[in-house]
Amino acid sequence: MAMALRCFWHLPSLLYRSSFAVTRGLPLAPTGCPSLLLDGCRQCVHQVLLTRQLATKKAKGRGQSQAKVNISAALVEDIINLEETSEDMQAVVEALKEDLSRNLSVRTSPGALDHIIVMTKDGKFPLNQLGQISLKSPQLIVVNMASFPESTAAATKAIRESGMNLNPEVDGTIIRVPIPKVTREHRESLAKLAKQSTNKSKEALRKVRSKSINQIKKSKSKVSEDTIWLLEKQIQQMADSAAAEMDKLLAAKTKELLG
Repeated sequence: MAMALRCFWHLPSLLYRSSFAVTRGLPLAPTGCPSLLLDGCRQCVHQVLLTRQLATKKAKGRGQSQAKVNISAALVEDIINLEETSEDMQAVVEALKEDLSRNLSVRTSPGALDHIIVMTKDGKFPLNQLGQISLKSPQLIVVNMASFPESTAAATKAIRESGMNLNPEVDGTIIRVPIPKVTREHRESLAKLAKQSTNKSKEALRKVRSKSINQIKKSKSKVSEDTIWLLEKQIQQMADSAAAEMDKLLAAKTKELLG
């Protein structure tokens, strides 16, 4: 892998003289270059150059200066695990997708209460671990807190403050939760919650991006500045792609909620 990283040291001069490199050809791979990974430095760097050139031309047409980067994960695994970064970002997207699907629906269902977090003296617990949740009628959800009666008040408070427009009523260890009517106000409240959930997910996404970029910067003494720049650029592209996916999820959910 150390030998593979030697290939990137060709990038700075080649990038500054890209037109010359394209017309006259790129240098052959240095001795020991892992051609199975790079397909030779000529092909590897040539691909990076063309990608940057084409993307820059498109960006200039929009008055911007952006460049698409796509570095092989195997080539830089000693610096950062790009596949792991991608998986972490996708996990944030999937968590948002599940949250929007499970907890934000025009029609409140018993399952929507399952993961409401209840603060007890012993810690935080999902409501479904403390009480038995069931649908008594189309207009009423019942939470039986007989197994943990001491947590009834905390569970009631958590339901009321869940942001789902619920007003629980307590009768001993039984919590009755009337299902609210579907009003315009209720729909708009749910849409607002969807927006808030998306913003929280984007914050989590930014943390993944920042962690990865900080890891890359630790390798400045080992690889060229241009390699660092390319990796940072690729991670930003990955984050932008994940954020765009979140925006699509929010748009679809908002349309569903507002009707």
